Amino acid sequence: MAAHRKSAHRKPKQRPFTGPAARTAATLALAGAATATSASGAGAAPAEPAPTAAQVRAKVDRLYHDAEVATEKYNGAKEKEAAATRAVDALADEAARRTDRLNTARHTLGSMATAQYRTGTLDPALQLALSSDPDSYLERAAHLDRAGDRQTSLLSNIRRQLSGIARVKARADQETEALAARRAELDKHRTAIRMKLADARTLLATLTAAERAAYERAADAAHGGGPATSADGSTAHPDRTVTGAHADRSAPRASVAAPNSRAARAVSFAHGAIGKPYVWGATGPNAFDCSGLTQAAWKAAGVSLPRTTYTQINAGQRVSRSELAPGDLVFFYSGISHVGLYIGGGQMIHAPRPGAPVRIAPIDQMPFAGATRVA
Repeated sequence: MAAHRKSAHRKPKQRPFTGPAARTAATLALAGAATATSASGAGAAPAEPAPTAAQVRAKVDRLYHDAEVATEKYNGAKEKEAAATRAVDALADEAARRTDRLNTARHTLGSMATAQYRTGTLDPALQLALSSDPDSYLERAAHLDRAGDRQTSLLSNIRRQLSGIARVKARADQETEALAARRAELDKHRTAIRMKLADARTLLATLTAAERAAYERAADAAHGGGPATSADGSTAHPDRTVTGAHADRSAPRASVAAPNSRAARAVSFAHGAIGKPYVWGATGPNAFDCSGLTQAAWKAAGVSLPRTTYTQINAGQRVSRSELAPGDLVFFYSGISHVGLYIGGGQMIHAPRPGAPVRIAPIDQMPFAGATRVA
């Protein structure tokens, strides 16, 4: 009896799966293991490695270059905005002058009407001309032939004045719309510049002091200068100048003579600007961007240059690199986004970038894109 109870509680042996059942069980086990592995690793993806110092330097260089491209677009938009503003102002002045002439003509006509009223002979045409509804008057202008010769002339003049004022106002509306578009474009480029310079500052802040110093040395070597005032891309104070060999206004000048007196004056002005800070959008006298410096240098020589790099390159005769002479404008990068003033001996004076002052630099430090002889 005891033996029977013992055998009754004994667990039956489980036979191993064979054939299709075994394959199904293995598949389920593997799937479960994969699911468990996936669940345990969820949210634990490996973090991206921090960029190396070399990668940071490359990104900062690219941001500075992109900021300069945006600066030249900003300069172009600013020039167009100024032209649109002048056009709107001119149309407003023209409308005011035409309105004055209209009021004079209507005053004369009013005097005639007063005289006729006193004699009881107010002409119907005068009544129309003095109506408070000019549109109605113009529609009914066929009645002009009922006025005398002098009245006809005055009424015709008023009609022309009204039509002219309407045309001027329509043009003014168009120019006002264009001005709003120019200002929106200006804001877009201004925002792009500030964002790129802020990104450059943020990246530079991730470098150690030694890495940042190494970056500054490399950047200055590439732009032909000594230590910069501030390397974080911030706007330099307009009155601050830079000390050091490359910021010295008495630095040795190129021995190559300028081809004419105007080119000599442009080169002399550029030498006088050495050490002044780079500020985007600036044209002097205390700070410059690259095209602002070349424009100011040639303005000192009595020549008016357009504002941007991509318009300055068409402001004179193109010359090859082998034909360069002092005073020529030298351009860099495929987008014509940087310009300097050639001074001879393979050297130029240019405003390099934010934080780096106006300085002398070799022209072979950047991708050469072309040159223009202004005079």
